Amino acid sequence: MTIRVLIVDDDPLVRAGLTFMLGGAEDIEIVGEGADGDEATDLTERLRPDVVLMDIRMPRVDGLTATERLRARPDAPEVVVLTTFHADEQVLRALRAGAAGFVLKDTPPTEIVAAVRRVATGEPVLSPAVTRQLMTHVAGAAPDDRPGRARARLGTLAEREREVAVAVGRGHSNAEIAASLYMSVPTVKTHVSRILAKLGLNNRVQIALLVHDAGMLDEGAAS
Repeated sequence: MTIRVLIVDDDPLVRAGLTFMLGGAEDIEIVGEGADGDEATDLTERLRPDVVLMDIRMPRVDGLTATERLRARPDAPEVVVLTTFHADEQVLRALRAGAAGFVLKDTPPTEIVAAVRRVATGEPVLSPAVTRQLMTHVAGAAPDDRPGRARARLGTLAEREREVAVAVGRGHSNAEIAASLYMSVPTVKTHVSRILAKLGLNNRVQIALLVHDAGMLDEGAAS
């Protein structure tokens, strides 16, 4: 299957570099480019990309606003934000808006290609180490009522679903969750799908952020 990619970045050199990098992959097709977030919606409507590489900082409409608009669509493409920062508050907001992850602009070409392939299959582009870094960064900035709201939302889950949610929050893969909770990988996938549906979330990154907000990472899995 060919992965259709749209690149949105206000720097023409970045767009050219990404097009060159990704254009060499047989299973990736660059279907278009945009120079600002205000172009992302129209381009997505016309070009129907599977993945959008979205710069987080643009002069008129930033990547956060554009990501929120795209992810609100019923046929939303996966969005990967582009940034020069490892743990930027805007990146965190983009992840909460439904972005599948982020890629640093100095990431090696092979890793950018791999990231596009991963998000096209529904996997987030965040390693456990990066997930922990993001959560540590945001911890001090969380509003006082965020933990309570997060716990209330997670309280709507069944006990087994909460266990899976906490494991996702710790950055564990489906296989690792299956081994630690003594269930099959397909069962883990089913639980993750139910968690996303019940909580109205887009992806595993948002589950992880919600579990962190609730303060459940240092507690028992069934807390």
